[in-house]
Amino acid sequence: MTLVKNNYRPVGFSSVFNELFNEFPSFADKAGLNFPPVNIAETAEGYHVELNAPGRNKEDFKINIDNGLLTISYEKKEETKNEEVKSIRREFSFQSFKRSFGLEDKVDAANIQAKYENGLLKVYLPKKAEVKEAAKQIAVQ
Repeated sequence: MTLVKNNYRPVGFSSVFNELFNEFPSFADKAGLNFPPVNIAETAEGYHVELNAPGRNKEDFKINIDNGLLTISYEKKEETKNEEVKSIRREFSFQSFKRSFGLEDKVDAANIQAKYENGLLKVYLPKKAEVKEAAKQIAVQ
């Protein structure tokens, strides 16, 4: 699986540039781009993607796959303003976002699963059966 930022340039997980891109979301928040932080782990069975997105409704997330690109987005619904309530201070908001990740051929796109719990959007990307490597013993000579 390859991480792709909003300009869709692929960056490998072990790339030297990861350090630079890991700092990008905090800079993006200040610029109003507001990317949620993401954790990605790989197991023999598949990839586990977690987005830290607390306080949102699971119905507002959209997960799409198109041409080998997994896109996770959240569209902020318009709030109805209550004229009886005057906001004194507002320090947090739930802005819309979009994160995209390039999928390798070994991902079984037909069986991707997602669930939202405790502020984390968890997406499971299983590997195709023929890609899973069987454990093997290597003889030492």
